[in-house]
Amino acid sequence: MLRMKNSNHTHYTYNCRDSELKTGTTIRFSGAKTFYGRKPAPVMASFSSRGPNKIQPSILKPDVTAPGVNILAAYSLFASASNLLTDNRRGDPFNVLQGTSMSCPHVAGIAGLIKTLHPNWSPAAIKSAIMTTATTRDNTNKPIQDAFDKKLATPFAYGSGHVQPDPAIDPGLVYDLGIKDYLNFLCAYGYDQQLISALNFNGTFTCSGSHSITDLNYPSITLPNLGLYAVNVTRTLTNVGSPSTYSAKVYLPGYKIVVVPNTLTFKKIGEKKTFQVIVQATNVTPRGKYQFGDLQWTDGKHIVRSPITVKCR
Repeated sequence: MLRMKNSNHTHYTYNCRDSELKTGTTIRFSGAKTFYGRKPAPVMASFSSRGPNKIQPSILKPDVTAPGVNILAAYSLFASASNLLTDNRRGDPFNVLQGTSMSCPHVAGIAGLIKTLHPNWSPAAIKSAIMTTATTRDNTNKPIQDAFDKKLATPFAYGSGHVQPDPAIDPGLVYDLGIKDYLNFLCAYGYDQQLISALNFNGTFTCSGSHSITDLNYPSITLPNLGLYAVNVTRTLTNVGSPSTYSAKVYLPGYKIVVVPNTLTFKKIGEKKTFQVIVQATNVTPRGKYQFGDLQWTDGKHIVRSPITVKCR
């Protein structure tokens, strides 16, 4: 709960379960106000929406997770703190809230920070930076837990992981996307030329029929219906850092998976390199059950991580 103590200073103290408390934080503002708080290790909330993506299973849901439980936030002076019809109290400028409406401002703030530092980056590049630098570890360096079933959380709970603003401003590489990429995705999804033309502002794009949904240059890889034959997934990375050589490390239990090529050398900012991830089921691959892994590109300074989610039919 949030409570105010009478003393020479105004103190706001937030209390939660001891198992969630890891480190203490003190913030002092002008006007003799001091905020005392505690930072819990990230745990996926039991009410958080989960994957897989029912509309398009080839796109991982969610993308990322962000702080969304017991968030101290500005609050309307004309609403009651409890939202109960019987609560007639008004005038509280702050409240402790939870839900997507609390986690979204965190991500929006990170996107704004990146846009300020990199004004020429596209929305897709900013999204990639946030996703590929997210972490699947809590602040004790243990795997993020899921409050829903008290087990380890999976990409269907946290997507790429928990957002991290500092690494996101310098991701090294990004998976960028433009209008043609989205139109090719819609073509592969089944949109006919009439629908595509309605979305195409300059009227020059035509569906070619040669594109795959899984080749959308997204920062995650999801194959929801893998058969017995190998599948090639194509991605393109854009360098947004200093010249460097990146090496690939890929992991997916129960599958044969390789990256071709497994090293990429970038000599300048804006340079693009394309690679393929080849995934094939084996005789030990679980059928009808999702397996989770990841692909990491690293140059010794940056780690560009993409979750991999695969189900073999």
